[in-house]
This record gives sequence, structure tokens and C-alpha cells, in this order.
Amino acid sequence: MSQPAFIPRLAQKEILSYAGGKMGVSAVPGSGKTHVLSALAALLVDEAIDDDQEVLIVTLVNSAVGNFASRIATFLKQERGLLPRFGYRVRTLHGLAHDIVRERPGLVGLADDFQIVDEREARQILEDAVTAWLHTHPDALSGFLTADELSERALRRIRDRDWPELAIEIAAAFIKRAKDLQLAPEFLLARLQDYPHDLPLARMGAEVYLDYQRGLAYRGGVDFDDLIRLALRALELDPDFCARLRERWPYILEDEAQDSSQLQEEILRRLVGPDGNWVRVGDPNQAIYETFTTADPRFLRDFLKQPDVTPVTMPDSGRSQPSIIALANYLVDWTVSEHPSEIARNAFRQQHIKPTLPGDPQPNPPDDPAAVRLVARKFTPDAEIKAVVESLARWLPDHPEATVAVLVPRNKRGFEVTRALKAAGIAYVELLRSTTSTREVAGVLGNVLRALADPASPKKLAIAFRVWRRAERDDPELNRRVTRLAKLLRGCQRVEDYLWPRLDRDWLAALDLADEPDVADLLVEFRDLMRRWQEAVVLPIDQLILTLAQDLFREPTDLALAHKLAVALRAVSADHPDWRLPELVEELATIARNQRRFLGFDEEDTGFDPDQHKGQVVVATMHKAKGLEWDRVYLMSVNNYDFPSALPHDDYIAEKWFIRDRLNLTEEALAQLQALADGEEGRTAVRPYEEGEATVRARHDYTAERLRLLYVGITRARKELIITWNTGRPQNPAQPAVPFIALRTWWEERKAATEGAGTPQF
Repeated sequence: MSQPAFIPRLAQKEILSYAGGKMGVSAVPGSGKTHVLSALAALLVDEAIDDDQEVLIVTLVNSAVGNFASRIATFLKQERGLLPRFGYRVRTLHGLAHDIVRERPGLVGLADDFQIVDEREARQILEDAVTAWLHTHPDALSGFLTADELSERALRRIRDRDWPELAIEIAAAFIKRAKDLQLAPEFLLARLQDYPHDLPLARMGAEVYLDYQRGLAYRGGVDFDDLIRLALRALELDPDFCARLRERWPYILEDEAQDSSQLQEEILRRLVGPDGNWVRVGDPNQAIYETFTTADPRFLRDFLKQPDVTPVTMPDSGRSQPSIIALANYLVDWTVSEHPSEIARNAFRQQHIKPTLPGDPQPNPPDDPAAVRLVARKFTPDAEIKAVVESLARWLPDHPEATVAVLVPRNKRGFEVTRALKAAGIAYVELLRSTTSTREVAGVLGNVLRALADPASPKKLAIAFRVWRRAERDDPELNRRVTRLAKLLRGCQRVEDYLWPRLDRDWLAALDLADEPDVADLLVEFRDLMRRWQEAVVLPIDQLILTLAQDLFREPTDLALAHKLAVALRAVSADHPDWRLPELVEELATIARNQRRFLGFDEEDTGFDPDQHKGQVVVATMHKAKGLEWDRVYLMSVNNYDFPSALPHDDYIAEKWFIRDRLNLTEEALAQLQALADGEEGRTAVRPYEEGEATVRARHDYTAERLRLLYVGITRARKELIITWNTGRPQNPAQPAVPFIALRTWWEERKAATEGAGTPQF
């Protein structure tokens, strides 16, 4: 069935009348930027390029690549009668960089068959480099520990777990920023020798960076950040090559330009040239990736102000009902004029969302002020989840054809919500770092594999037994039996006397379970299973996992997940032939702990359509929700920990409790890197490093980003919006976020002045 013809709005018509040069488009949420950019691409393919040329579309994530390609193909076929898939190229920045480097790898010192090291393996190389560095620098933490008296147990936990995790985070950010600045580790180490002051975090970052690059070179590959850096280098080194690409791609359309990085802007500027054709579309008010990537909304903001750029605003949006639009607009106005932190007042570009005009093909839902509620009630974290789940249980039966989402600021909170939904028997879909099913399957397999990797451990044997009987946890009587037997197994001093007994050493026979045949039979059955599993340990890791899965899972989805895990670990084993079962078990445990995205289970790669999940609750982070919309949206945890306002009593997730002076060590490391980059060799930096300045800047940047994240969350809702907050950890209770208080105060005053504004269902 053909789609209806595209009827552009006034601002969209201006974009479609584009005749070349540079154009910057600031598009509000729900204004149809993807649609109009696709239509412009199809128009240019038809009217403005030759047969050997392409319109280049650069976007942010893989799912958008497919979305753009599909829309452009539809426009070309249905509205212009042209063959799809010709005359345009849609790429992420990584995909574009790969195209450039792959065409001339020798230009940047790579072999023709160079490999790209994927995120998982790159992470492992980094972790190995950090572990080696910490081993040779055991006292590296001492200068940063809080002066508060710490117990020996606390110190041990910090050194064994917290500090290594933080060191990996610091090193990852340092390496990414160094590559964005095109600084090699050898250059940084040389600068450190000449710098007049000690920069310990930069030294750690540079030394780990050097080791990390050696690890990549050993594998004959580059990581994704190298790919981007080398693409720019290729364009710089060979002007003729750059000119040929400029001729091939005479028009460049950039989507999500608010998330552009310095390298992305430099690559596209070179491809466009001084007099080229470049259309950048984005929303500075939806820039939400700045604090954990190298993205920066200032690139789009500055572009919009340049004299040779035609600025266009797309203010009309048919997504949300007028009351939700009014709330989002007030957040912008309040921030710009009244936010208690003057620096945070620059978080937004002051542009309003406007409802569509009568007759628009995408009309707004009818105005309903009662469908917006900012709940002032003081919830504990558990009580907030309970209230939301109970609200959903009441609402869902009456709205089977509607879409609904629960949006949270962090993955951990999302996991807690999904557990509560599962316990309540409410169908849900996850858009989190990994799914509950993935974590549970990986956790089950990991616990059994640990027992096989350490066959003499009664503790691990007991855990494997509990995992095997996990389905009985919900039955109090059966669970008591499982607990008792697990305790017995944990007390088995010689596991071989149970699993492989001799006549004179039979642990099970010595228990004398003649009066409890069901218990004896259960232990015999488990013994037979463990024997079979131990005999299967000689198999390759993927075959071993599939063998275990047949005994541990019954649901087809769980078996399918186990198969994907088997395939993933087979690849890991091929990359690390020296790894044995303990190392492979830890790789599986990483997935279970959700510390790394498990490739192959993320809908980001294939796209996500909320309308395909009517009657189900979508649980997502607010970051993952960007670009999506639902009829009813819950925003949770809007407190001053998840949404701080740069006020003295606020806490920040990046400032670890065990680090002195509330320093954000990751940002301090990046500031030390910048000091090295700014300075001239043998001289002090243009802006010398001062400890603590970067931490303060980071607080303001994070505050601004979280304001924009709240804006993104609000603008996901079509018809109904409910916002709640919780007190967080009892040892350091949180307060409602300052913007939440401002929004609620304004909303209650507005509601009081509006006749007929009732109370929404919650």
C-alpha cells in the first residue's frame, strides 16, 4: 500500500527550496526533520546530481541509516518514479570514515586488509592495559583518596573494585579525547617530560594509551576512534583524493547535527569545501550525549550564526498535545531566565515548539491539561516503582491500543522497574543496555560454568544447584528444600566424594536420607547432571554452552539467547586462543553484570517502533527514548541526584565518594590532557592546569545536559505525561530536582487558572 503524498509545512517548504550553499536547520521535537531531510535527498538525487555522483547523508546511529534509506527509496519510487538505492549514500560517521580509509588505506599507513577491532575486543585490550598499569603502580590511588577515615574493608573494596573500574573509565575517556585531538601517545609522553608540573592522571592516561595502541597494532587493526582520526588524516594528506570525494558527494546532508564532534565537523568541512553544499539539521535543545562522548552542541549553534549559512527553524510539531508542549516550552523559558545557576541558563536555545495549524496532515492530539501530572508526593525508590506499576495495572486494561513508556535516567533504575513489572505480570519491552532475559540466561550459564571451572569448590557447586532449581524460588516450601540442600552441598568438604564417590568415600550415602527419598533422588539427579557437564568441558566453548542450555532452559527464547551467547563466546575464544574456561566465564559474567552491551540484542541496530508494542510497557532510559514517542509517558527519578542544578547541596554521579575534594577524576584527566595539547613544546600551557576547575565545569555541563534530557523526556509524550521523583539512598536523601519544582509550581498555577482541569489517573 502506497504512503500518502508528503505535504510540507511552511518551514519544510523553505528547506525543500534549497538551491545550494550552507543551510542550518534547528528542528524542534516532532517537527518531521527526518521526513523532510529524506524528501530533500530524493529531490537532489532527481534534479541536482549527475549519474556518477551521490547525495551523502550522515546520521548518528545505525538504526537511522536504515530509516533514511527506506524513506528516500519511497520518495524516489512513489513521488519521482525513480529506481531506489541509486544516487545517494547514508552513513554514520564511522561508516563514512570506513569508506574513506578503505579507499586509500596506504595513505594513512594501513595495510589493504586492515581490520577494525570491535567494541568488545577494544574494551578487553583497554582493560588489560589498565590492569597492567595498576599492577606496576599500586600506590597510584593514594594521592586521591578522601581524607575521611576508611575501614580496612572499605579500602580493600576500593582498591579491588572501585578504583580499577574508575581507572578504566578515565583511560577510555582520555584515549577517546586524545584521538579526537589527533594526539599520539608518544607525543603526549614527550610533552609530559617538559611540562613544569606533575600531571599524574595525564601520565596514567598516556601510558595506558600507548599500551592500548600496541595491543591494537598486535592484532593488526584499528578501533572506531582511529578510523575517524585516520579518515581526516587521509583528507589532509592528499588534496586530490579529497577533491575526488568532493566531486562524488556534491551535497552533504547531516542529521542530528547537535551531536556532532570536532572530528566529524572537520571531516565534513573538508568534504564540503569552502563553497560546497552542506545542510545541517538538528536540535540544540536535544543535545544529550556531551558528557560521555566527544559530541558538543556548540558546533551546530556556531554554524547557525555564521554569515554564509542560511538559518531555518522548524517550530511546528504535531507530536504532543498543547499542554505537554506548553510544559516543554516553559522548561526552556524558565531555564533561560530563572535557573539559579547562571551558567546553566545557556543550556537551551530559546525556541518554542508550536502546535500545528488547522488542516495539517499531522494534527496534535486534543488539548487535555488533566493528562499532565507532576506528582509532588515524596516517594522512596521502592515506593515510586510500586506507584508506577500500580498505575499501569489500572490504566493498561482500558487502553489496549495505546502505547506507553516508563522512562528512567539510568539503566539500573530501568532494571528495577522491569523486575517489578515482571512480578506484577505486566508485559513489557526493554530499551536498556541489555535485556533482563539476556542477563538472566548469561547469569545461569555463568554460575554453572564457574562450578565447572573450579570443580573442587563446594560453594560454587551449591550455587550451581540453586541455579538448576531456580524455578522453585517462588514456591516457599520448595524453596526451603532447595535452600537446605544447597547448604548441605556447601558443607561438602571434598566435592569428589559426592560427584565421583569411592566405596569408602561416598558423601551422599553418608547423609542417610532413607526417610527422604525425594531429597536423595534430587541429589542423585544433580550429581548425574554435574558428571555429564564435567565430561563436556573438553568440548569447544560454544558446544559446551549448548550442552548446558539443553538441561537448563525450556523456553525457546532462552534457548535462542543461549545460542547467541555460544556464538559470541566462540568468537572470543578464536580471538584469544590462550583463554581457558575461567577467562571465558568472566566474559560471560560481564554480560550478566551488564557492564558491556551484548552485541546482537540491541534494537538500536535495527530500529524500534513503539506502535509495534501496543498493550506492552516499554522501559527505556531517556537517552534511548530520543527520537521515539508514546501516548502515555512516565518520567521517573526526577530528583536532584539524577537532575542536579549546580547547587552546593547537589551530588554528581561522576564524583566518587572515595575521592577527595569531590573531584571528578575523569574530567580532571581530560583537563590535564588539554593542558598538554594547548602548550608549546618546552613551555607552560596557554591555560595551565588548575586542579578542581574541570570538576566545576563538568558540574555545569552535566546540569545543562540533564536539563536537555528532561526536555527530551517530556517531549516523548503524545497525550499523557506523569512525572515523579524519589528520595534516593537513605544515607544521603535526595530532594525533588529544582526544575521539577519550577515546572510543578508553574503548572499548578496554570491549572488553577484553567476551568475544568481535573486530576489524571495515576
